[in-house]
Amino acid sequence: MLLVLTVLRYGVFALVALAALSALGAMAVQSRALSPFGRTARTIRRLTDPALKPIERRLLRTGGNPQSAPWWMLGVAVLGGILVITGAEWVVRETGVLVAAAQGGGRSLLYVLVDWSFGLINLALIVRVVGSWFGIGRWTTWMKPFYYLTEWFLAPLRRMLPTVGPLDISPLVAWLVLGWLIKPFVLGLL
Repeated sequence: MLLVLTVLRYGVFALVALAALSALGAMAVQSRALSPFGRTARTIRRLTDPALKPIERRLLRTGGNPQSAPWWMLGVAVLGGILVITGAEWVVRETGVLVAAAQGGGRSLLYVLVDWSFGLINLALIVRVVGSWFGIGRWTTWMKPFYYLTEWFLAPLRRMLPTVGPLDISPLVAWLVLGWLIKPFVLGLL
């Protein structure tokens, strides 16, 4: 499994390096450091346009500057690579935990599943809060599951907590209550 992660890291590094070279080449053509009508510039455009044109169209639709598309491509490559590597490492780690818990018996397996459930609720709280910062509401299709996972706990808290101006502190209180009171209590019972 370690070999797979190593190969994945090198593959992601290669893709990010390719994105960086593509971005630098496209920026050299845009800034006219390379003659836009020369053979090198045409080759660069032919190779980078399939990746950059969709990003440029997206930037135009959202009111951005299409000339910043190379930077966006590089940023997406770096962040996507970080997410892929982190996700793969998480899957490997949690698979090991699950295998160890299965060997430990039913009680260990139940402990891990309950712990994962609390982790899932915490993740839903984080996604919900970050989504609210960007104006993504509860009726957005991909946000609905996060609201379903958290609203059962947040609604009663919201009714009990005093208002703090326009801020909703119920997710923070829920995170603290779940992490410091309920999770240790439930896991202690197992």
